[in-house]
Amino acid sequence: MRFGKWSAFFLVNGLGVLLLAVLVLAASAQSGYTVSGVVHDETGPVAGAVVRVQTTAYTTETGADGTFTLELPGEGPFNLTAWAQGYFCVGPVEATAGQTDVVLTLERHSDLDNPDYTWLSAFAEAGEEGNCQNCHADPDDAASLLPFDEWRQDAHARTVMNPRFRTMYTGTDVAGNQSPPTRYGYSRDYGSFPLRPDLSRPYYGPGYRLDFPATSGNCAACHAPAAAINAPYSTNPLETTGVGAEGVACDFCHKVWSVRIDPETGIPYPNMPGVLSFEFRRPPEGHQFFAGPFDDVAPGEDTYSPIQTQSQFCAPCHFGVFWDTVVYNSFGEWVESPYSDPEDGQTCQDCHMPPAGATHFVRPDRGGLERAPETIYSHRMPGAADETLLQNTAELRLNVERDGDRVMVTVDVTNTGAGHHIPTDSPLRQIFVVVTATDADGQPLLLAEGPTLPDWAGDLAGVPGVYFARILEEIWTEISPSGAYWNPTRVVEDTRLPALETATSGYTFSAPAEGAVTVEARLIFRRAFYDLMQQKGWDVPDIVMEESRAVVD
Repeated sequence: MRFGKWSAFFLVNGLGVLLLAVLVLAASAQSGYTVSGVVHDETGPVAGAVVRVQTTAYTTETGADGTFTLELPGEGPFNLTAWAQGYFCVGPVEATAGQTDVVLTLERHSDLDNPDYTWLSAFAEAGEEGNCQNCHADPDDAASLLPFDEWRQDAHARTVMNPRFRTMYTGTDVAGNQSPPTRYGYSRDYGSFPLRPDLSRPYYGPGYRLDFPATSGNCAACHAPAAAINAPYSTNPLETTGVGAEGVACDFCHKVWSVRIDPETGIPYPNMPGVLSFEFRRPPEGHQFFAGPFDDVAPGEDTYSPIQTQSQFCAPCHFGVFWDTVVYNSFGEWVESPYSDPEDGQTCQDCHMPPAGATHFVRPDRGGLERAPETIYSHRMPGAADETLLQNTAELRLNVERDGDRVMVTVDVTNTGAGHHIPTDSPLRQIFVVVTATDADGQPLLLAEGPTLPDWAGDLAGVPGVYFARILEEIWTEISPSGAYWNPTRVVEDTRLPALETATSGYTFSAPAEGAVTVEARLIFRRAFYDLMQQKGWDVPDIVMEESRAVVD
């Protein structure tokens, strides 16, 4: 059968018109599934309120007169919620397509912080209805993806109990042995000043309380924030009880309302660590208040807060200045990196609270609603102890060439996955590039040219390689590297690798005239300086982040 060109034209375009008609009819049918109504409070209509089909992306905002028209995913019925700034989430109100008389009544929450509020424990054993474990944990699976079960596995739940923190605070080792009190000298010009520890006596490493036995310091402002909120400079973190000993507790985080950021620098003020840079909404007597990343958690005294999904939420405890030396600065490094770009960047939560596949954040038998897994942030919050995270942080490239009895090696390390320097925050951390070369019999080759690791690398000292670390020196004792940053220190060097940058190191090995040569390069993360770990008795194995191997004939 043959068609003329006009017949073909009408056939093709007729099919196109038919398809367009189908699409128009489908769109018309879809747009027919709408519901309308009004959102108001005790005084009248509320403009700019978010109305949502609960747990879905179907949403709209009210107009100046408080009215709304919302597209629905079908005929229904569906549950609708509403939220506006300064109000709790309200609903759900059941509605069906075609309804025009839906009314959602908002209730204001207090705009004040109540310093007399008693923190709510995360643990069910506290015996209160609102304890997080009651609804946000699986009693049959402690490794579930529910928020409480994830938080219990996270370092934020152990900021008080962490043995490295406790032994650095007290000046003891993990067995409880304590170093001698700090000795002092005297200068007519400067007064008393600390002396180096006497290593002829048993020594178990430095400790804040050895240097400042009469004060508590500001450690609790981040490590025990619920306990320190009303007394950030006089709270001993090791003497906290109840919720104060729960570390960065659930109730604490979900009472955060905003963060004080210096508008000129984009980072917190140096003299406002931890709780001093947070603004809270602890509720008045007889009420509750929870802020989170959803605007449809209803009914209940819950509200949406955008800060919960912004990097600024992490800033107060991930930026720290001691004696005018910036020590903790993962947030500031993020601010200065491309990751902070509001259009193309990533937040702290994107990397450290990525969705893990959970479909509920409340147990279904406790009223939990199913949600899209990509909308639920994980509370596992992987960090410096997480092997998987570390192994997805950097890329190592190894290039090997041979010229007779010389083997030339180039190692490139790129910070591909961290939105801050690596390593970051604690100045105890190091990352090593370790390079080895062996002949055909497995015997090590001598390094003819290239860098080697320093004495403070301990068991790796003298090995071909480079390090990424921030090295502090105590001003009075000249101890370096030092982790006692509560004392006046200066930065001796900072070789850490900023976000998306590459560091290159080169090595030349002397090789036999014949036979294969095997070269291996490893990128190793170490949690603390070797000598300090020996003094404290910390058993924290190194983590191999990346490794590469090449053979040349």
